[in-house]
Amino acid sequence: MASVSGTVYTRENCDLCDDAIETLRSVASEEDVDLSLSIVDVDEDPELREEYGERVPYVLLDDRPAFKYSVDPVAARSTLRALADE
Repeated sequence: MASVSGTVYTRENCDLCDDAIETLRSVASEEDVDLSLSIVDVDEDPELREEYGERVPYVLLDDRPAFKYSVDPVAARSTLRALADE
């Protein structure tokens, strides 16, 4: 099983963030990719709050920007496959 790391910048009570996390986990499971996600609440760090503001969810996969505001399942599938094959 290939492995991919991810970071999702989020905030409390963010439905789009919850949807993004669920989509990533679901697609990774379907594609047999071991996805290790770190969830970071931008409101807990003034610097992150300043950097990301309302631009959440913001998703990095293998330390590269991948998605902002939402995660499209088709794009997630393609991205996770490509990263897993590296």
